[in-house]
Amino acid sequence: MLSARTPFLERPMNTTPLSIYSTKASGMTSPKRHIVSILLQNEVGALTRVASLFATRGYNIESLNVAPTDDPTVSRLTLVTSGTEAVVQQIVNQSLKLIDVVNVDDMTRDQHIERELLLIKLRTTIKKAGARILSDEADSFTVELTDSESQINRFIAEAGSFGEVLEVVRSGALAISRGAETLRA
Repeated sequence: MLSARTPFLERPMNTTPLSIYSTKASGMTSPKRHIVSILLQNEVGALTRVASLFATRGYNIESLNVAPTDDPTVSRLTLVTSGTEAVVQQIVNQSLKLIDVVNVDDMTRDQHIERELLLIKLRTTIKKAGARILSDEADSFTVELTDSESQINRFIAEAGSFGEVLEVVRSGALAISRGAETLRA
C-alpha cells in the first residue's frame, strides 16, 4: 500500500495522497494550515529560488525557518502556508522541480511534533509553566517560551492583559515526524 510519506518520485503518477480534509461528495477541500519541510542543497541562492517559486505563484509564506542539518551540505527549510490539499500538493510538486531541492514533505499529513520559540519583552513579569525569564531588568523582563503556535498566541494575549508588551520575536513553526520516519536527502 502507498503511504502519504512515500517520496513523490516513487509514487505512481496517478496516485494522490489521501487527506483527512478531503470531502468525498464534492471532491473539494477547505484551506488549512500546512507545515512544509524542504531539504535543499546548502548553496547560495537556494533559498531565493524557493521563495521566488512561492512569490511567482501567489502563495503566501506565513513563517519560514532555515538551518543546516546534520549534513552540512543540506539545509532544512520549514515553512507554514495555508491552502487546500490540491494547492499544497502543487507546492510540493513545484518545489521538487527546483534543482536545489532534495526532498519535500507536508508534515501536517501525518502525526508530527510542532514547536515554536517565543522571545517576549514585557514591562511586567508573568509566570507560565515552561516559560523561562532570560533577563530581569529594572524596566523590563525578557521571557522565553517554547510551545505550540496556539499556546504561544495564548501566552502573548495573556501577557498583554497583565502589562505592556514591548517586543515579540517568534521563530515560526518547526516540525518533525513522530516515530521512526524521517525526511532524508
